[in-house]
Amino acid sequence: MKKILMLTAFCLSMASCFTVHAAGKMGQCHKEAKAKSLTGDERRAFMKECLSAKGAATESTKADTQQNKMKTCNAEAKGLKGDARKEKMSECLKG
Repeated sequence: MKKILMLTAFCLSMASCFTVHAAGKMGQCHKEAKAKSLTGDERRAFMKECLSAKGAATESTKADTQQNKMKTCNAEAKGLKGDARKEKMSECLKG
């Protein structure tokens, strides 16, 4: 009985993670469409493309870029410690 309850709880928690991710993607696409002042059919086409697999690939690319940025910033901050390192990393990651 405990195993069934644990499995059910796990499944429910995973479902909520997927829902949150989808809502975040929808919000991101909405902001982009609004920034481009898209309306009507143009907006629908943009939203469809943004939410499609190609849009997900863009998000993956963004994550790769962030990883590369982190590696670069770590290399630049090599040898620094404490507050100096924190400040350097903060500046580097913002830019």
